[in-house]
Amino acid sequence: MKTTPLGASGAAVSALCLGAMYFGSKNPEDRSIELLDRYREAGGRFIDTANAYARWVPGCRGGESELLLGRWMKARGNRSELFLASKVGFPSPVDGLEFGANARQIEIACEGSLRRLGTDVIDLYYVHADDRVSPLEERLEAFDRPAKAGKIRFAGASNIMEWRLEEAHWTAGRRGWQEYCCVQQRYSYVRPQAGAIYDPHGTVDEEFLDYARSRGLAILAYSPLLGGAYTRSDRELPEQYLGPDTDTRLAALAEIARGAGATPNQVVLAWLLQSDPPAIPVIAASTLEQLDELLAAPELALSPEQLEGLSSAGNRPATH
Repeated sequence: MKTTPLGASGAAVSALCLGAMYFGSKNPEDRSIELLDRYREAGGRFIDTANAYARWVPGCRGGESELLLGRWMKARGNRSELFLASKVGFPSPVDGLEFGANARQIEIACEGSLRRLGTDVIDLYYVHADDRVSPLEERLEAFDRPAKAGKIRFAGASNIMEWRLEEAHWTAGRRGWQEYCCVQQRYSYVRPQAGAIYDPHGTVDEEFLDYARSRGLAILAYSPLLGGAYTRSDRELPEQYLGPDTDTRLAALAEIARGAGATPNQVVLAWLLQSDPPAIPVIAASTLEQLDELLAAPELALSPEQLEGLSSAGNRPATH
């Protein structure tokens, strides 16, 4: 699989990041392991999880994904080959934590994730949501401590607005602390309608893209395929996306997919990878067939005309 820079961190990661949200919960262990093995066989090395995954599934307390990944890595002996991402911020019953990212929560969550993953270092550690109650300086210092101790390599943010990222940038720079090298937001080809709210989830718009470009931040796109809504008749688009702009962009997507001999899902992922700035899609699959379809996307080279046709479709910039 192709690799891409993780912002200005100096690290290179797989062009497609495998989201492990439902591994060990909705996706049972044997199927999860099949998917992990197939991703690795395709050259993928970048895996995304969180301490909270998947606490909302009946019978789960969070930590199920991390525990499964830990068992898989131990069985395969492949930890050194992988780039692991985990997160802190959303409620995590397994750690006894409510929403938030103060110093105590970060310390407890980080140690819990390390233990469940069976590793001594997390390659990329995100603050999962913007905690407006805890002081920003406290959070950044709490991220810096495990970084200096060698327990995390890089820091990232998720579900956060540009001005908060800028505040974090200047605060960390002034104190000599670990800075965010990337941001993970909801991002797909079709765009939320004006005024759509996804709180506490963050979305990407033109201003966000400009900010990431100017700061050299890597963008990781979660929910890039909107839960299968591009191709599955049993999956509807979220209501935040419904409207004329989406209709126009779906028509452009269908036309270019036909011309490229590719599926709409593959074109969406290729468009994210080849846009300016590029984004790293966080993909998810529940079957090997679904995963194989997505793994082909980095090899799909869209022409400048196809990229322009996709990007210019519709009549307004994306909005939060």
